[in-house]
Amino acid sequence: MARPRHPLLSRERIVEAALALMDSEGLQALSTRRLAAELGVSGPSLYNHFATKEEILDAAADSVVAQVDLSMFGSCDWRVALRRWGRSYRAALAAHPNIVPFLAQGPGRRPASLRLANAVFGGLRDAGWPVPHATRIGAMMRYFIAGSALGSFARGFVDDADLYRERYPALAQAHLLPRYQQEVDELAFEVGLEALISGLSLRYEAVVGPLPPLPDEPTVQIPTQECHPGSG
Repeated sequence: MARPRHPLLSRERIVEAALALMDSEGLQALSTRRLAAELGVSGPSLYNHFATKEEILDAAADSVVAQVDLSMFGSCDWRVALRRWGRSYRAALAAHPNIVPFLAQGPGRRPASLRLANAVFGGLRDAGWPVPHATRIGAMMRYFIAGSALGSFARGFVDDADLYRERYPALAQAHLLPRYQQEVDELAFEVGLEALISGLSLRYEAVVGPLPPLPDEPTVQIPTQECHPGSG
């Protein structure tokens, strides 16, 4: 029997191709016609696996969320759990930023997304947070993490020293920021994450009670170089 020209379709192969298409061209590029062309099949072939384009989008989004580590909830202090989960969640989203606006709409019926919400809320509740607080904290963390993964602050500046020097003197070296994109963006996330956890710790002690000291945690190592965009 002759081998098929293209590998047989599967849900996994469709999801992988859909995610690759959105990664390269954006969320709006996904259509069943375009996806079928990328896979080298006819459009109706996709419907043997997914009833609608929305189902494909749901599956692609959930495949991203499924990469997030949730093992720390229930095994670590809630502060450590939020820190480790936040880093894992941001890494998964930052690898596929074009799908973040869809994920930001909420979990819907997606299994991995619901498992994530269940783990975070359950972990906070089990740590003693009252239910309303656990709900708000989960939402706040999602806003922060999704926003940090949506785009690059550092890459938003153009390489035009004269523009900033002449018109915006406080940004005299902002044209250098794209060169330090990883350092600026990742350390900004770490600063925000630590600030949120510190603030939540104070809130916990006011609402619930004293917190034990935390064991030392290894810090995230990000190569740094001198870059002071506000200096002259």
